[in-house]
Amino acid sequence: MEAKKPYLAVVVIQAIYAGMFLLSKAAFDGGMNNFIFVFYRQAAAAVILVPLALFLEWKTAPRLSFSTLCKIFFLSLFGITLSLDVNGIALVYTSATLAAATTNCLPVITFFLAVLLRTEVLKLRTIPGITKLIGIIICLGGAACLAFLKGPHFRVWHLQSFGHHNLHPHHVSSGKTWVKGCFLMLLSNFFWALWLVLQAQVMKSYPSKLLFTTLQCVLSSVQTFAIAIAFERRPSEWKLGWNVTLLAVAYCGIVVTGVTYYLQTWVIEKKGPVFLAMSTPLALIITIICSAFLLGEVVTLGSLVGGVLLVLGLYSVLWGKSKEQKIMNAESGLTAMPDLKENLELKDTVTNKSPV
Repeated sequence: MEAKKPYLAVVVIQAIYAGMFLLSKAAFDGGMNNFIFVFYRQAAAAVILVPLALFLEWKTAPRLSFSTLCKIFFLSLFGITLSLDVNGIALVYTSATLAAATTNCLPVITFFLAVLLRTEVLKLRTIPGITKLIGIIICLGGAACLAFLKGPHFRVWHLQSFGHHNLHPHHVSSGKTWVKGCFLMLLSNFFWALWLVLQAQVMKSYPSKLLFTTLQCVLSSVQTFAIAIAFERRPSEWKLGWNVTLLAVAYCGIVVTGVTYYLQTWVIEKKGPVFLAMSTPLALIITIICSAFLLGEVVTLGSLVGGVLLVLGLYSVLWGKSKEQKIMNAESGLTAMPDLKENLELKDTVTNKSPV
């Protein structure tokens, strides 16, 4: 049973993310302003994380310098605030299925940025390097299919009562709106990938993980509030009722930020980041099924083909990455062998010369 826990955990993680896409889309379709939604979501996460961080890590936390605080501020601005706000706009233009599909290109974008920033190396003379390049190209093809390929539409029976009372079955967005939404969704993932790459550098100067995450939540709450108040100042738009909007805010702020943070950390510790990344397509499968039945979203052939290509590209890059890691581990093991042999010979010599 113990060996099966990581597999169960990744299913729960991806199901939570699928719920995030569905509830966010339902809240926006119910009339919730996307900028206000992102602010409430981050504020809810901050309210939960601040007491935990102060109780668990405040006494052992390193000193926070002004330069590190500035780095965390800009990291929050690009990786959380802009990523979530742009994602919210894209979700209004497109669908929950597209949002889930584009997350499959996140590891690929992250790898591409890491290559540009020279924290990763792309060796084109090796099979793993070529495989990773092919994976990037396949992901680009998948993104193009999502944006430009429509094809036949598939609609299934759905629950009319789900979510807000004003919700209605979704029509297929117009061509220009859909393409704009796809571009914004990819831009959101670009900001998210940039956050993943840069936060590793920032955490070297501030290694307290929980306080680091809490600081980002607090700063992003301030940033998202400034953006939301600039775009929407009518008090009526800021009210939360007992409907899907309140559920979406509580779910995204508490469950997504709180539960998945712990589960992802635990899975990475047990099985590594590649294992977690390979479970990403589960969120797409769950979202496609649930969005069709619960939200009445129209599934197009382009969305299905694009999603499949993104998944193939993801696995191609991950396979190349895992192969390179195995080669590096084998080479480091071979390098260590002569030193080990030399130490053993030296030990034998000392033992033979011993007067005992």
